[in-house]
Amino acid sequence: MRYGKYFFLTLLVVVTDQVVKLAVHYNMDLNTEFNVFGDWFRIHYILNNGMAFGLKLDWQYGKLMLTTFRLLAMVGIGYYLIFLVKKGVPQGLLWSVALILGGAIGNLVDSIFYGVFLNNAPLDAITPWFHGQVIDMLYFPVFQGYLPDWVPLWGGEYFEFFRPIFNLADSSIFIGVVIILLRQKKFFVEPDATPDHTVQKAPPVQSESEK
Repeated sequence: MRYGKYFFLTLLVVVTDQVVKLAVHYNMDLNTEFNVFGDWFRIHYILNNGMAFGLKLDWQYGKLMLTTFRLLAMVGIGYYLIFLVKKGVPQGLLWSVALILGGAIGNLVDSIFYGVFLNNAPLDAITPWFHGQVIDMLYFPVFQGYLPDWVPLWGGEYFEFFRPIFNLADSSIFIGVVIILLRQKKFFVEPDATPDHTVQKAPPVQSESEK
């Protein structure tokens, strides 16, 4: 059970992420949305053929390379989590790595299987396997409008914050990384330097004639 609670968090992230993605897929049309809280939090159904927050690799084998990298990263993070548990690092670091692992697996499931089971691989994909598109839906356009004319370079242009649309797996990875960055001084404490036990020689005893 040393590892169980951390891998349970990973499993919880994966299951929750997949449930939300499948609910969006089966209950919404692509590129449609609805408001959750006002205009600043919406569920907007899109497909992402690349990386987190809409980034992508414009290359024929880019998606295959990305999915393969995600698979290797998942294995590597899993072994790293086991290593950290054995090493006895702070629990905050272990929970953070578990969050990152859950997010990595969540998006990996989309990439490997969705092209086949949801038939959402791009039309030019060399195979539907490993070419599934990731389902994104979380959209936070907190601010939308035109920037004042006095703003350098972008004055008068339309501006939207926050524009990227993402999913729970992306959020889990982001939260895990941010926690590690904010707490790195406590998570990665350097061991105390070994004290100097060098035996110091006592000063020579002076004879009565030398005094």
